[in-house]
Amino acid sequence: MSQAGSQLGFLKTLTWTHVALIVAVLVGSGLLVQLVRWVARRVADSAPSHHRLLILRLTPVARLAIGMATLVIIIPQLVEPTFEDVVALLATVGLALAFALKDYVSCLIAGFVTILENTYQPGDWIEMDGVYGEVKAIGTRAVYIVTADDTEVIIPHAKIWSSRVANDSSGKPRLLCVTHFYLNADHDGAAVSQVLAEVAETSPYRKADTPVQVRAAEAPFATHYKLKAYVAESREQFAMVTDLTLRAKDRLRAMDVAFAQAPYAEATD
Repeated sequence: MSQAGSQLGFLKTLTWTHVALIVAVLVGSGLLVQLVRWVARRVADSAPSHHRLLILRLTPVARLAIGMATLVIIIPQLVEPTFEDVVALLATVGLALAFALKDYVSCLIAGFVTILENTYQPGDWIEMDGVYGEVKAIGTRAVYIVTADDTEVIIPHAKIWSSRVANDSSGKPRLLCVTHFYLNADHDGAAVSQVLAEVAETSPYRKADTPVQVRAAEAPFATHYKLKAYVAESREQFAMVTDLTLRAKDRLRAMDVAFAQAPYAEATD
């Protein structure tokens, strides 16, 4: 064991005592991590509900502290405390960190660019990496988005290098809502457009003095209408789309306008 240890660059001459100590420290740290995890779960289950998440949050912090303490004990058993060895160790660790943290640094730079260019800000409704929601916070590494289903999604800033970002509000409280209708092609288009415009103009969620637009286009199985109106408060966009959809359906049914049905593929033998 002594010859094997002496042949490695900056390692000490290893003895069975060193090996036994290292193994004991590793096993002890593993058992301590399991103990901390078990105690944290037991305490969290018996604690008040508003303290439960705080207690569970301490578990990874404790694991990190135990891991750092383990390294502090093991490294002096392996490395000779000479200047050359310390420089070599620092160079090795620095190279490993540079490779491991390159994505993290990219996120930091992207976050800095995001803040300078004001790509998005808290309160904006954006779509990024396929996720649509409200920006709750902009961290140093990632942006925190809350979707319409009240799910928090954390997206690294580095996504702006490779993904498009759609900002629906751009720092303004109002937001353009688009409600879609697919109708049977056999109907009075002018009358339908007028009804849809009236529904949008009387919506309690619409921002006053903003235009209402109705767009129509023929699809393979229907006439596709887009009812566009601005909501006064961006957080109420889904309530406005629901309001427009339900009230417009009632008006259209009263006009005997049929809604389109998507054709089904016929089964073949």
